[in-house]
Amino acid sequence: MPYSRIVGTGSYLPARILSNAELAQQVDTSDEWIVSRTGIRQRHIAADDELTSDLALKASLAALASAGVAPAELDLIIVATTTPDVVFPGTACILQDKLGVHGCPAFDVQAVCAGFVYALTTADQYIRTGMAKTVLVVGAEVFSRILNWEDRATCVLFGDGAGAVVLKASEEPGVLVCKLKADGRYRHILTTPASIMHGDVSGKPFLHMDGPAVFKFAVKALAELATETLAAAGLPQSELDWLVPHQANLRIIESTAKHLGLSMDKVVVTLDRHGNTSAASIPLAFDEAAKAGRFKPGELLLLEGIGGGFAWGSVLLRW
Repeated sequence: MPYSRIVGTGSYLPARILSNAELAQQVDTSDEWIVSRTGIRQRHIAADDELTSDLALKASLAALASAGVAPAELDLIIVATTTPDVVFPGTACILQDKLGVHGCPAFDVQAVCAGFVYALTTADQYIRTGMAKTVLVVGAEVFSRILNWEDRATCVLFGDGAGAVVLKASEEPGVLVCKLKADGRYRHILTTPASIMHGDVSGKPFLHMDGPAVFKFAVKALAELATETLAAAGLPQSELDWLVPHQANLRIIESTAKHLGLSMDKVVVTLDRHGNTSAASIPLAFDEAAKAGRFKPGELLLLEGIGGGFAWGSVLLRW
């Protein structure tokens, strides 16, 4: 059975940067309040004419170029997103068309901030079972469009962006262990409770979050999952070289790193500049670190994310 290996990475951030200082002119907050509670200093906001598929396309082209793979070589396209272009068709199908390729399966995965690890796990299984040899996995969001910009508890947290990776079948170990979990009992803690009904929006179309409850659950769940993932690989914590976490809150990231015995210089953090980009946050951070040459061949990397649902997951891989 072949392994799946990441052979290319790419990302895209919209041009507009919204700083904490600028945000403080719109809502009752301050740079000190945001940084002290979250670690965020700025975020990128998509232009009015930029769709999720547009962000995904730019990240995908960068990843394909990095991998030396032509779009026509793809056997599968998976897009993790909570903010699709339209109700349907899936953003992956729209991206497929924009890439100029036709025929291979293309579908979306919706697990909010855990979406990328869910999508990466799915891609890994396609490759391991021989159903695909070359897969494009994208996390892309325009989260700014489901925020209530008068709610300082949530609007300061999120941003827009896209990240992508290309996986190929390999005899050399790449992805080692994937773990996915969900618990719908907590679905009301982090949600955008709206739907379309008879041409109208039913429910509240803005993100709702019980911040303290999310924090408490995330810290415990991610620590336990990290231990479980390494145990499944038969590897001690001491062998872990890098943590690439979902970028939601600096205190959550620091707590996970402490549990793993990792210093923060072995944790990829882009939260201060990107904010929480949901399904895009892990691939954005991954691409930045990969392009900077921070990962060395053979090093052990742990990717972890948690989001609404609750849904959470991890991917352990060799670089």
